[in-house]
Amino acid sequence: MSDGTFAADAPLLLAMAVAGVAFGLLYFAALRRTVTHLAARSGWATPLLFTVSRVGAALVFLALAATLGAAPLLAAFAGFLVARGLALRAVRRNG
Repeated sequence: MSDGTFAADAPLLLAMAVAGVAFGLLYFAALRRTVTHLAARSGWATPLLFTVSRVGAALVFLALAATLGAAPLLAAFAGFLVARGLALRAVRRNG
């Protein structure tokens, strides 16, 4: 990638990284709700619905990022990993 191409793609990459963080925060919030329902033994339908929804949404999000190219996909995934770190930090802090 030349310097001119990177400068032109920088806003897209930044937007995909921010979208990855936002999506990741929603993903891990849904994961926490799934675990809460499983721990409460409130049945299998709700956790299954949350799991299928989470995985399906991740598939759609990453597939859309992939249609934009490899660099936007990596930026979105990097944002997702940042959200993972934030979610783990919150769980460790709050228990």
